[in-house]
Amino acid sequence: MIDSSADPIRRRMLLLVGALALVPIMGQAMAAEVRLDGQFQQGGLVHGYTVPGAIVTLGERQVRVTDTGEFIFGFGWDAPADAVLDVILPDGAHERRPLRVAQRTYAVQRIDGLPEKMVTPPPEVLARIAAENARITAARAADAPTPLFQSGFVWPVTGPISGVFGSQRILNGIPKQPHFGIDVAAPAGTPVKAPADGVVTIAEKDLYYTGGTVLLDHGHGLTSVYSHLKEVWVKVGDRLRQGDSIGSVGKTGRATGVHLDWRVNWFDQRLDPALLVPPMPAAQ
Repeated sequence: MIDSSADPIRRRMLLLVGALALVPIMGQAMAAEVRLDGQFQQGGLVHGYTVPGAIVTLGERQVRVTDTGEFIFGFGWDAPADAVLDVILPDGAHERRPLRVAQRTYAVQRIDGLPEKMVTPPPEVLARIAAENARITAARAADAPTPLFQSGFVWPVTGPISGVFGSQRILNGIPKQPHFGIDVAAPAGTPVKAPADGVVTIAEKDLYYTGGTVLLDHGHGLTSVYSHLKEVWVKVGDRLRQGDSIGSVGKTGRATGVHLDWRVNWFDQRLDPALLVPPMPAAQ
């Protein structure tokens, strides 16, 4: 108890010491209200848990939070080293948490001997390509409320990995954009499984670049794409469970061999699918 007859300066000092003593306790309580788990690196996905009703913002994007307080966010392939997560709890408490994003060094992949139209599309197909890209961009922008990603992820197909995330591709000596997915080689016709619960939002048999293509929406801005499919066995609107078949491995579109190209996005941020699953099984 502070003696009211004490010297005013002494009283102010005692009050200040008391307030400072509460700071660690308040900090620990706030930390308990926000928990993060995942890959804090370029291409990584992070799962967060907080109090239901909290407002979560990563940079300038507000992040959807479930009724139980769960949320996700991702770091793109070229994400800067620093990010900031803001959380405002229902009682008004505010935490501004700096995040450190590990930077990666990506491989360079050279592919030569390709037909010229696979490297530089002819002018007459540019409008088609733009329209197809716009559809995929719109599908990736969706912020569906159902957290289907809670099922977790498994490999959609197993086999040798022939292309890795983030690798700079040089086609016939011409530098192209990085490879934003992971390529898995498998025999033509091998079934491709949904790696997580999701809703089909694109199901096409012949897109210019990706051929047979399926896009799944896993909720909260998390989507995945499966390209170069020989056959497409699903339709838009289908709700799939992890392990359901979506099509078969092929070589359609602009493909150099039979394989599955698997890509994952959090909105417009390119994520590394390999960070969502256990290591590829050794025995194929």
